[in-house]
Amino acid sequence: MPQVLITAGPYRFLASFEAAAPKTVALFRSLLPYRQKLIHVRWSGEGLWIPLGETKEFEVPWENHTSHPGAGQILLYPGGISETEILFCYGGVSFASKMGSLAANHFLTITAGRENLRDLGELVLWTGAQDVLFEEATEEMIHQFRATTRAKL
Repeated sequence: MPQVLITAGPYRFLASFEAAAPKTVALFRSLLPYRQKLIHVRWSGEGLWIPLGETKEFEVPWENHTSHPGAGQILLYPGGISETEILFCYGGVSFASKMGSLAANHFLTITAGRENLRDLGELVLWTGAQDVLFEEATEEMIHQFRATTRAKL
């Protein structure tokens, strides 16, 4: 399965799709390149999110779902109790909304650049929303990533 290059604020990460979430992976791959804004979570701890509202665009079944993701895990909550969102974890997270505990599909895991996760999280926490771009990584992009882990969108 291809790798994903994530550029978030001034940081870059490489990530791999999770085979245990094939429908979520297929949906997200169909959206690449995907550009959004990351903001800090309100309820869940050390995480960033992309709020997507009440959209039906992300309807997928529960697969590989968790309420307690680890740093570097990226989840899709397809909606239901709360609004649809993508959760980008940089530390300890107990996924929740004002309605209570939630579970979401773990579909992408950061495999390189993890040393910058906390810095990204703190940047968003203290300075606000950051641009994020997810794109399928070519060999050239992977080579460039390995040469430098900092970039600007």
